[in-house]
Amino acid sequence: MAKHILVVDDDLDIRTIVKAALESDGYEVTLAENGVVALEKFDSVNPDIVVLDIVLPDLSGTEICSKIRAKSGVPIIFLSGKSDDIDRIIGLELGADDYLTKPFNPRELIARVKAVLRRTQGESPKSDDSTTLSCGDLVLNTEQFRVFWEETEIVLTKTEFLLLKTLVRHPGKVYSRSELMSGAYDSDVYVSDRTIDSHIRRLRNKLQELGASPIQTIRGVGYKIVKS
Repeated sequence: MAKHILVVDDDLDIRTIVKAALESDGYEVTLAENGVVALEKFDSVNPDIVVLDIVLPDLSGTEICSKIRAKSGVPIIFLSGKSDDIDRIIGLELGADDYLTKPFNPRELIARVKAVLRRTQGESPKSDDSTTLSCGDLVLNTEQFRVFWEETEIVLTKTEFLLLKTLVRHPGKVYSRSELMSGAYDSDVYVSDRTIDSHIRRLRNKLQELGASPIQTIRGVGYKIVKS
């Protein structure tokens, strides 16, 4: 079944070009020209991934991302006319899975979409994985991509889930950022240490909202998870 992509951009030319490129590669595409329409269509079509412009005429892309993240971990790729590193970091901290700066080649967007879908939806269980992983009151269902803390479910992005899964496989083990990167991303995808830190920060915030602090920083080395 073709993956369904919601493309949100107020520029008609960009919507038209992106739609044609994605459909030619076999994807089903729904378009939205502003934030209100985007949220309505998100609920109606239940997309597999969202391509989201940051600057829109009504709601900003960051506001839309926050609203989506409150109820879903669907992958999100931000589009922006700005190339500043701070914009990239803010986008990732809000829960985006990738970031592409305008102008861009549609083939690059397709490559990013494929990479995000591979690492967030294409993971198959490994032979040494069990369906359930746990660390104290933290429980992960690896088949359903669901996480619970003391029976309360936590909504995570797929990248956050894969990072947490890597840590929970071996509680107490200190993972370097490169090891966490290998656990959450395909081998042909490079992300910076700051990107890993941004995802870990969001993951920690979600756990801390429930009174949990199982992820510890080992300065100069990386991260580990302990029973909390």
